[in-house]
Amino acid sequence: MSWAPSRRAVTVGAAAAVVALATAGVAVWHVDSRYEEIPLYADGIVVDAAGLPQVVLGDPTAQDDPAHRVEQNLWIERGTVPGPESYADMAEQALRDLDALVLPGGAAIAGANPAWRYVWPRDASFTAVALARTGHTEDALEVLDYLRVMQDVTSTGGVFEARYLPDGTGAVPDQRGLQLDGNGWVLWAVAEWYAEAEPGAQRDADLERLRPLVERSVTAIRSNIDPATGVPGVFSDYWEVRETAPTLGTLAPLLAGVRAAEPVLEALGEPSAADLEALLSRAVDEEFAPDGYPRHLGGRHRDTSVAFLMPPFAPLEAEVAEAWTAAAEGMARPGGGLAPGEGWKSDGISWTPETAIWALTAAASGDVEQAEHWLDWLDEHRTERGALPEKVLWDGSPSAVAPLAWTASTVLITLDELDRLEETG
Repeated sequence: MSWAPSRRAVTVGAAAAVVALATAGVAVWHVDSRYEEIPLYADGIVVDAAGLPQVVLGDPTAQDDPAHRVEQNLWIERGTVPGPESYADMAEQALRDLDALVLPGGAAIAGANPAWRYVWPRDASFTAVALARTGHTEDALEVLDYLRVMQDVTSTGGVFEARYLPDGTGAVPDQRGLQLDGNGWVLWAVAEWYAEAEPGAQRDADLERLRPLVERSVTAIRSNIDPATGVPGVFSDYWEVRETAPTLGTLAPLLAGVRAAEPVLEALGEPSAADLEALLSRAVDEEFAPDGYPRHLGGRHRDTSVAFLMPPFAPLEAEVAEAWTAAAEGMARPGGGLAPGEGWKSDGISWTPETAIWALTAAASGDVEQAEHWLDWLDEHRTERGALPEKVLWDGSPSAVAPLAWTASTVLITLDELDRLEETG
């Protein structure tokens, strides 16, 4: 099999630096009695001569290593900067940040700050899709291949851990446990990469390399849902809290991934997963739809997971779109963005990943006005260095880790969706 690693190929020195990166510590915020965070946040990151991201606090003039900056400029030129010109600066910075957050060997960390220097399969999948859609399919492949390795070296029946160390060992930093939604997101990401990669012998060989990732993910999903109802078992999802009931935050990504994976399965000569897609779809329609698509089975509060049932993850359906609109109203925060769900604590904090998901699903649904509304808000609440933070406080101040890979990726995918809308008229 022919497979040429990209410029991120691991050297002995880089591998050692990654291990050091995973264990380094930098304080980025402290707790206030009234709010979870106060505005002491990471302005962004710079990249050193080894190609590794370093946190920058309070210094908007800090610069990347000059040689790496030149290399990064060339990398950007080899791909595309998506979206209208009005968002070009945000898009370019998001690309630079994603490039910096993908470490040698394809470990796509969620952020450069210590508590985020890990590989979440969910976040890494979005990173892979953003890279693929902006013309960096080799980098996207490395991110996906790293996730394949994580399945290879762990004994979890193919179900992904919540997050992994970025050292390639498959070790985890804590006991957050397994998160089945990662398998759905990974299938979606493989399908997106496959659609963007240039057809031919190299793509075929690269897909063959990812075969175990695809096969194990499909098997893991089959093994962890009720064969009668299609409802998944109880797992934590993007909320990352211990659950006592199945969530739409697990089910919806599983459906999205299985639905997207059909061309990949066909290309691999694997059996169709249409029956699995039908079973998961029935679980949504029969178990969650009657209650208005709540977060928990039998619950009443909606959350971001209703957006995972919208385009580009699923065909547009009027009933889902109505719930999606209502959820955004219930999740609205004083700073102008959205909380993770209607039942989230009333702390006044907006979360940028969830807000960006609304921009993405609006754009993919053809609602340019709403997509631009959320993109404008995200653009206006970047840090001084131009990074997209994880959170925005009640007063509009960026907070917590910046940049956050999930938000940067989702913004880039959203801008690509706007480009596709313009192309189709």
